Amino acid sequence: MSNLKLKTALAARGHTQALLDGSVTPRTCAFEFEEAPVIIKVFRRMVRGLEFDVSEMAMTTYLCARAHGKAFTAIPAFPMRAFHHGAILHNVKTGIRSPKDLEGRRVGVNRGYTVTTGLWARSILQHEYGVDLARITWVLSGDEHVAEYRPPSNVVPLENGKKIEDVLISGELPAAIGVKVDAPDVRPLIPNAREAGFAALRERGLYPINHTVVIRNDLLAANPDLAVDVFNAFAEAKRQYVERLAQRQIPEPSTDDEFFRGVMEIRGDPLPYGIEPNRQMLEAIVQHAVEQGVIPERVAVEELFPRNTRALTG
Repeated sequence: MSNLKLKTALAARGHTQALLDGSVTPRTCAFEFEEAPVIIKVFRRMVRGLEFDVSEMAMTTYLCARAHGKAFTAIPAFPMRAFHHGAILHNVKTGIRSPKDLEGRRVGVNRGYTVTTGLWARSILQHEYGVDLARITWVLSGDEHVAEYRPPSNVVPLENGKKIEDVLISGELPAAIGVKVDAPDVRPLIPNAREAGFAALRERGLYPINHTVVIRNDLLAANPDLAVDVFNAFAEAKRQYVERLAQRQIPEPSTDDEFFRGVMEIRGDPLPYGIEPNRQMLEAIVQHAVEQGVIPERVAVEELFPRNTRALTG
């Protein structure tokens, strides 16, 4: 076990840097990192080919993959979180003035329907603004990481040869989720989106989980302590980062650092790991995944993680 080397893919962030540079290591194994400049590509490689032993993964990709029997299991470490009120853009010339105006229209979704940003953004439309998601045709610019997944009937692909950014700018699509567009007629549908995200955190505890970390099932079966060991390493790297953040010891804070500092002022630890500190958001993402047809039925959040990690926090 002490010689176990794990091929690992992980995005570089303040709270993962200690893992990537080796200053924090697991007790019983070693991470062998593959460069992952575009972490989204890693998700597909893991889902379709089990190319890594340990991999960061989008939370809804994990839920969908689990529903289709993919051979990996998450630990309750969540290395990416974000607000999604600002993810919904609209073309101001298409008559969209409020979220309810999206009903009866075609709305773009960057990449696949099961993308986590899309799921959280649709949940905001549904639960904060009363939008009937079934009355919208969702237009995808790509396919799903989980090839076996079949979306609801109101989900369609973008026509061949078209780019979602271009059809949003032209007004062919009045709105889209998860795209980056710099054009005078394209603006966030929800005004003051950053403030709306922080308000939702303060008022309702809405703090969406975007990513988790998965480990191959064969390794978990062969090494019973592996999940706990990997969790503890992630938790220690995060703890060191949060301590530096709290003491303002980060010389040139990034946008993410400033975001986490803002969250810290409201709720303390901006990156809690473990089931209990995240139960509200874990239950919410499962609920939204069922409501939106990403998974067929509800699952208890405990079942998403190995038994020996369910009481861990970090």
